[in-house]
Amino acid sequence: MLKKRYPYYLANRPVMADSQLDVHDKYSGRRVARVAMADAGTVRKAIVAAHKARDAMAAFTPDARRDVLEHCVRRFGERSEELARALCIEAGKPIRDARGEVARLIDTFRIAAGEATRIEGETIELQLSPRTRGYRGITRRVPVGVCSFITPFNFPLNLVAHKVAPAIAAGCPFVLKPAAKTPLGALIIAEVLAETDLPRGAFSVLPCSNEDAAQLVEDERIALLSFTGGPIGWELKARAGRKKVTLELGGNAACIVDADPGASLDHVVERLVFGAYYQSGQSCISVQRIYAHAAVYDKLRRKLKAAVGKLRMGDPGDEATFIGPMIDEDAAIRVASWIDQARKAGAKLIAGGTREGNLLPASLLEKVPRDALLNRCEAFGPVALLEPFEDFDAAIDAVNDSEFGLQAGVFTGRLDHAMRAWDRLDVGGVIVGDVPSFRVDNMPYGGVKHSGLGREGVRHAIADMTEPRLLVIRTV
Repeated sequence: MLKKRYPYYLANRPVMADSQLDVHDKYSGRRVARVAMADAGTVRKAIVAAHKARDAMAAFTPDARRDVLEHCVRRFGERSEELARALCIEAGKPIRDARGEVARLIDTFRIAAGEATRIEGETIELQLSPRTRGYRGITRRVPVGVCSFITPFNFPLNLVAHKVAPAIAAGCPFVLKPAAKTPLGALIIAEVLAETDLPRGAFSVLPCSNEDAAQLVEDERIALLSFTGGPIGWELKARAGRKKVTLELGGNAACIVDADPGASLDHVVERLVFGAYYQSGQSCISVQRIYAHAAVYDKLRRKLKAAVGKLRMGDPGDEATFIGPMIDEDAAIRVASWIDQARKAGAKLIAGGTREGNLLPASLLEKVPRDALLNRCEAFGPVALLEPFEDFDAAIDAVNDSEFGLQAGVFTGRLDHAMRAWDRLDVGGVIVGDVPSFRVDNMPYGGVKHSGLGREGVRHAIADMTEPRLLVIRTV
């Protein structure tokens, strides 16, 4: 199903370059495809083409933008199994989860298609005193101009969609650098975009080195940089100059299970296991820290241990697999070493196993010291920590004792506790009755502290990619 070679896309058109990037099956390790690599000169050409396309994209009418996005929805639906298999191979994502990400890709483009014709301004009442009588004010939102996008390996379809689809809806030309480890999904999206009548230069999708991608951060012709990834995002912001910057930089998400969780413990366990170990924990909102009230701690611990022990690890192409490979062996070694470090410091392993290459069994620990890397940093792997609490406010304090603040989950049957969590948790989103891993593609999504800057979610991204333009009319 995969092609042997994939072009990059420069100013809407495919280019087969001599320089090639190897793409590997993350489970078998074998090379499955080669991707054209752009050099610094190509990146520069893409920025120039996008800059020239600003007027054409701004003039590309809202209904035409909607039609492009709806074309993508149809084509992604037709190619859904191809997209899922590519994702399973290049990212090592279990096939059922891969199909779920394709569904979200389609949802995100569908949402953007609807928003493309709903980008509205407002009327402003200017007649505030005798001096301003007879004046009327109106605003409309206009595209900011060229956008540059840098995306990570863990959601190579939907995190690309969350940048590309709003840019098209807003009328912004863009240049995208997909993750080098998972470029295929972005290139298939570009292949579908190339079937449309987007103005020449409206998009470029360029696998390239980080050095050559520096222009996407520093070039003054770019109006907005959107980066999803690790802490290097703050360095990129410092280099970005006067352009707008949005950052999504991860977290070590926590979930509180109250004395009255508001649901059966079996349901809570099912959701915690999903949130912590879905796609081997390689999600910015993976459940990493679980704080359980002492009244339910022992029972929850037993149920979690049994559930984690049943998770099947192996070939992501197998429909029964839940834990697939991590993105590479270095990532698996890092997480395994953090687990070992925590155990040497006094942590107890409730469930887990031995690493096999880049396959790391789902692990659950308790009594992890607060200063351990597993507590303080983003694990980005299949591991979760369990800790008891007696007082709900103390649990909130423990969640907030982190440099990150993306999302948090709260299982509680008490409305006052739910509202207190919303008031006090220092995060971008509080999910009551579910895990922090929950996300719908139209909701505002982003974090505080080291977790980032700005919000994604289609409508919110469109707001970042547009700016108000004021019209004042004197009528008398």
